Amino acid sequence: MSYVVDFTNVSTIGLESSPVAPALAGLRANEARYFKNKYGHDFTVQPASEAKETIDWVHRILQEERALVISSRPLEATVFQVENIKWAYVFYESGLSINVLYELDDPGKRAVGFKLADGMEVPAELGKFKFARQKSKLAGTIRGSYFVIKGEH
Repeated sequence: MSYVVDFTNVSTIGLESSPVAPALAGLRANEARYFKNKYGHDFTVQPASEAKETIDWVHRILQEERALVISSRPLEATVFQVENIKWAYVFYESGLSINVLYELDDPGKRAVGFKLADGMEVPAELGKFKFARQKSKLAGTIRGSYFVIKGEH
């Protein structure tokens, strides 16, 4: 069942099994606020069991671009298009959030972003990435990194 993420009243719905569920919920709410404020888009997620195609697409990009395999279990995902950009998000039990920004007309503006919920360790598979810190009222300290997508997906 789909869930429109509320960034005013942050909820751990769908993320309860994560050891950092409140921080992950704050991270998810932070993304929801961004899309609502910038694009007027309601950030809606689905349980991983209903979002297999989206999760497979994100995992295929990770595998083909950087030979990355995420060991944590996906809990939720979403895919949507605003303006000329296809966005996909996967939220993992470990507290990791992965997003794909895939501009449809400009291959130079495509990237995969990683965000770590407050309180989680950097996953071993992402150890070679450098993470920058940013503060968020909803999510505490978010650590983020990214890489540019080279191929067509």
